[in-house]
Amino acid sequence: MPLNIAVIYGSVREGRLGTRVAKFIVNKLKERKHDAVLIDPVEHRLPLLEKPHKYYEPGTAPEVMETLAKILTKADGFIIVSGEYNHGIPPALKNLLDHFYTKEFGFKPSAIACYSIGPFGGVRAAMQLRAVLPELKMPSIPTLFPVQKVHESFDENGNPLDDSYNEKADKFLDEFEWYANAMKEARKKGTPY
Repeated sequence: MPLNIAVIYGSVREGRLGTRVAKFIVNKLKERKHDAVLIDPVEHRLPLLEKPHKYYEPGTAPEVMETLAKILTKADGFIIVSGEYNHGIPPALKNLLDHFYTKEFGFKPSAIACYSIGPFGGVRAAMQLRAVLPELKMPSIPTLFPVQKVHESFDENGNPLDDSYNEKADKFLDEFEWYANAMKEARKKGTPY
C-alpha cells in the first residue's frame, strides 16, 4: 500500500553532503511507489524557535510554518536524515522539529538515516534523535541507516557509489514500511490524545 512519507533533512551548512543521502532515500521510496517529499531547511527557512506552530491561532502562523504543518500532518511517517555536528544533532534539524508536535507528528513512526565523513556514520547524533523523536510522538524504528564516509558513498544525485547501500536500504525501508502501515491502521481506531 503506498504511503506518504516526509524525508526531513537537517543541515544548512555550506558544502553540505547529506543531501546525497536524502536524495537516495527519496529515490528508494519512489521506487517502492510511495509519495515522498523532501523537507530541506534551506528551502523552508524557519526562524529560530520563539513560538511553536501549535500556539498560533489556526491559519495565523507564518506561511513557512503553515506549509510545513500541512506536509507533516499528511505524512504517514518520517525519515530523518541527520549529519553529526560535534557528536550531536544539527541545529537546523532540531529547530525544524521543535516547531511542531503531536498534531503533525503524533503516533507516526520515524526512521533515522545518519551520516558523517568519518567511520562512525553519524550514529552519535542518531542516539540523540532516539531521545528527541519519541517526545514528539514519532518513535523511531529499531534499525538505523548509517552512512560512513558520505563523500565517498554517494554522488551528488543520490546514486550509491557502493552497491551495498541498496541492500541496506531495502532492509531499513522494509522495517519502516511495516511500522508505518501498522501505525496507520492503529490511528484509524484513535490515538491516546
